[in-house]
Amino acid sequence: MKTKDVMKQSRRGFLRATGAVAASLALGGLPLAARAAGSANAGMKIGIIGSGRIGGTVGGLWVKAGHEVMFSSLDLEHDKALAASLGPNARAGTPREAAAFGEVLLISVPYGALPQVGRDLADLIKGKVVLDTCNPVPARDGEMAVEAKAKGTGVASPQYLPGARLVRAFNSVGYSRLQSEAHRAGERIAIPLAADDAASLKIATRLVQDAGFEPVVVGPLARAKEFDAGTPVYGNALTASELRKGLGIGS
Repeated sequence: MKTKDVMKQSRRGFLRATGAVAASLALGGLPLAARAAGSANAGMKIGIIGSGRIGGTVGGLWVKAGHEVMFSSLDLEHDKALAASLGPNARAGTPREAAAFGEVLLISVPYGALPQVGRDLADLIKGKVVLDTCNPVPARDGEMAVEAKAKGTGVASPQYLPGARLVRAFNSVGYSRLQSEAHRAGERIAIPLAADDAASLKIATRLVQDAGFEPVVVGPLARAKEFDAGTPVYGNALTASELRKGLGIGS
C-alpha cells in the first residue's frame, strides 16, 4: 500500500475515534467537554502562560467570546494592563495562578523556556487540556530546539509538559494576522490542530472557532510536524481549503 494511502487511512481512523469519544462525552461525560460541544454561552476558564503577542492576542479574542481568561507572564504589570483593557472577564496573575485558574491552558513562551515551565507547573498542568503554540528557534533556543525540530513539536513538547493533554494549536499563523483576520467575512483563516486526546481536540476545536477561525484537524500529535516552522504552510494565513491542499489531506 502506498504511503499516501496509509496516511489517509490513519487520519480517517483518528477522526472516527475523535467523533466517537466526543459523542460519548457530550452525552454524559466531563462538564468541560460538554461545554465545548454545547451552548456558545457556556464559557470556560482559560489560563494563559505567556501573554505576549500570540498569548495576548488569542486570549483577548477568547475574552470577547465570553470566556474568563487569566493572563500571566514575567511582567505582571503588563498583564494587569492587558486585563484592564479587556473588561471584567479578564484578569492577571502569576503563571502558577493562571495554571491553577484555567480549566484549559494556552502556553505561548519561547521554546527554550518550555522545560522550565513544565517543571514549575507540573502539578497544575497534569490532566489539563494544554494548547501549545511554542515554536523551536535554534538561534534563540539552542540545541534543544534543533532536537525538537528534528523530532517534530508534537513529539518533543509532551516530553517537556508531562501529564498535560496536549494540543498543538495557534503556532503557524502570526499574531498580526490573528488580530486582523479573526471573524472575517467569507472563508475564515484556518488553524491546524494536532492531538492524541480526542476530548482535548474537541475543546480546542471549539476555542479556535470562538476566536474567529476555522479549525483543521491534521491528526495525532506526530503529524504536528507537518505544520511546524519551516514547512510550506507555516507562516501563511490560509483558508481551510488552502491549508488542506497544502497538507495533502481531504476535507
